[in-house]
Amino acid sequence: MRLSQQRQLHPRLFAAFRHGADRDAPDRRRGMSRVAAIDATASRSLVERAMEMVRDHIRTHDLKVGDSLPGEGSFAVQMGVSRPVMREAFGALAALRLVDVGNGRRPRVAAIDGSAMAASLGHAINTAQVSLADVWDVRRTLELRTAELAALNRSDDQARVISAAAHRLAVDRDEGARTAADTEFHQVIAAASGNPLFYQIICSFEEMMARAVPRAWQERALPEERAESLTLHHEVADAIAAREPARARAAMERHFANSVGERLRDAR
Repeated sequence: MRLSQQRQLHPRLFAAFRHGADRDAPDRRRGMSRVAAIDATASRSLVERAMEMVRDHIRTHDLKVGDSLPGEGSFAVQMGVSRPVMREAFGALAALRLVDVGNGRRPRVAAIDGSAMAASLGHAINTAQVSLADVWDVRRTLELRTAELAALNRSDDQARVISAAAHRLAVDRDEGARTAADTEFHQVIAAASGNPLFYQIICSFEEMMARAVPRAWQERALPEERAESLTLHHEVADAIAAREPARARAAMERHFANSVGERLRDAR
């Protein structure tokens, strides 16, 4: 019997059926939403497992930076998942800077890269989860040690770059150039420490320094205040060049005590 005939023969029954169907529709939609959520969770779980499998492969095969990894298809077969799942896993690993991916070639093990750390730190600052003063405290702790180690481990080229950055701070009048010189000063000291992790962490503070360095110069309105800051940079550079770790650490301590970070701490 056609639907139009059913309406004519049983109008009340048909209306009741339609009312019940309409009443059940929200439940069906909620059920479909739950199924979709479960499917999405399962998909995320597969991707996370695929990511872990790639990381395990790197570790168990003792792969080094630049070494090639099996392609998506190979991992997909091993894990019993689809290629799109592996593609998403490799994309997530690339975003974390753990692998390098490119069209037409197999993924490779990536070099250590602090950009993910920098992005996380920038997000924390932008969303007020940590303050500039919090970051400054961490910087101070780390950079006393990097100055000390740089005096022990620096190369002649690194000593020259550190001294040149301190000199540019003294002669540059452009705010952007000063900020770049100050950033390079601290990053090269971290590199000269000989510990690559120090370098990655200090580099992750670059966004914060882009805000703090101009503010520091604005707050040092008096010529003698600016001269003192420049002198402290030169003292750090000279101690590192002379391979005097205790003097380098003490000079860096004075530099931070004189910095805008102390004003930030006082304002908390």
